[in-house]
Amino acid sequence: MTAPLRIATRKSALALWQAEHVARLLGQAHPELAVELVPLSTRGDEILDRSLATIGGKGLFLKELEVAMQEGRADIAVHSLKDVPAELEPGFTLAAILERADAADAFISNEYAKLSDLPQGARVGTSSLRRQAQVRALRPDLQLLDLRGNVNTRLAKLDDGQYEAIILACAGVERLGLGHRIRTRLASPEWLPAPGQGAIAVEARVGDTRTIDLLKALDDAHTKIAIDAERALNEQLGGSCAVAIGALCVLGERGLTLHGLVGDAASGSLIRAQASIEGDRPVALGHEVAALLFAQGAGAYLKPQR
Repeated sequence: MTAPLRIATRKSALALWQAEHVARLLGQAHPELAVELVPLSTRGDEILDRSLATIGGKGLFLKELEVAMQEGRADIAVHSLKDVPAELEPGFTLAAILERADAADAFISNEYAKLSDLPQGARVGTSSLRRQAQVRALRPDLQLLDLRGNVNTRLAKLDDGQYEAIILACAGVERLGLGHRIRTRLASPEWLPAPGQGAIAVEARVGDTRTIDLLKALDDAHTKIAIDAERALNEQLGGSCAVAIGALCVLGERGLTLHGLVGDAASGSLIRAQASIEGDRPVALGHEVAALLFAQGAGAYLKPQR
């Protein structure tokens, strides 16, 4: 009998939805395959009183899942791709990237329809430096307050009156059946998401050929091209949650267009660049847009922000 494929996942409702989604797709592609979930708690989930930038970054959401794979307790791990650092730990690979959902950010408020409707001094909840920089560029008068926790926790804090508005990823809100809470999509190219936002990644051990072969059926070629461009940009810029970087790659009939930005969360200053390339060369495009951002002085904004 074939051994079951074990999926390491965080315990939040969204993480479990994503792991179960991967399990469903694997079951459709390989009806004979048994799949089990291995729910785990990560330091990123447990430490909620400080920003990710101060406690070690997005990799805190991966570490325990990777340890489970190293110790043979799990075969793969499922992540929101925007939480995956630009460089993986040695011994791991992204074996599949699923078809991307909505990459945009969501403006959520119980009283106001859009960001421009907020009264002067209104409280906006987000711990993302990228989101803070873009809010501050548009509305320097607003109060930006930290907001950690899973999607339902964040919505509960809004409903409790701690904020006039919060900003979340559309994909996560919609995956939990809460799309009706979204008042406005903060859409590109005026507003840029995190590199990889809206996509689900499946991580495996390098050399685990059986598992990697099973995952090939889940890999979406178009999404992977876009993600490769965004992650190449992010890697060139030394991207982490301690700097404010946005990116979105759009596939057209003749090639790719990549929009990128680097911002300063304290001042709201933004540096933007975009470029297009014919054919399928996403990494080269990512490097080109990164070079354009550096040429405009982005290096000054790429030191860790607090």
